[in-house]
Amino acid sequence: MEIRPLDLAELFSGTPLAKWYSQPEHQKEPYFFPVLSDACRITIMWKFGGIYLDTDFIVLKNLKNLTNALGLQSQDVLNGAFLSFKPKHEFIELCMQDFVDNYKSWIWAHQGPQLLTRVFKKWCSISNIQSGMICKGVGALSREAFYPIPWQNWKKLFEAIGSSELHNLLKNTYAVHIWNKLSHDARLEITSQALLAQLYSQFCPATSAQMKKDSEEQSKPVM
Repeated sequence: MEIRPLDLAELFSGTPLAKWYSQPEHQKEPYFFPVLSDACRITIMWKFGGIYLDTDFIVLKNLKNLTNALGLQSQDVLNGAFLSFKPKHEFIELCMQDFVDNYKSWIWAHQGPQLLTRVFKKWCSISNIQSGMICKGVGALSREAFYPIPWQNWKKLFEAIGSSELHNLLKNTYAVHIWNKLSHDARLEITSQALLAQLYSQFCPATSAQMKKDSEEQSKPVM
């Protein structure tokens, strides 16, 4: 893994978002950082291609076979927390243009999930997105693929779940989005049967082991 600094002016150069980013008044907008994140991910997808994931994902399966795809987060709404596209793809180019043409900074998610949803509908000339549909080479994966726990039900991540129920819930899942914006203050008992604890144990064993060690250290009596 390699971590690189992000030069935003350079990133947006040569794209429709260059002029948008150069206007300093945008930094005073209420959702500037989420909007900036939305801008960065689609630009990176267009310039370099590859797979984009938000950091609050737990990956369960290899993603390399997913190309030119994104996932439904709910009925008729796409989300950009996962994106996989070839570089210079026309769909992402249309997303960048829509970002500028239909810019509404005061509406939460207008430049994110709503943008991807409206561009996909235009791309396919449809009014409703069907789960699993592929249109002109771009796939809208089912909600189960990346968002098996809807954001409205994020607390389910911290509830106990049996092994068979867990298997049924995740049998069609590539990665689980844990909605950190909503769940970051929730307390997780790492040794419990909570859904999230089991995911950590199975798919993030090193992290899970360290969390258990830290929990044991904190529970020791002070002499």
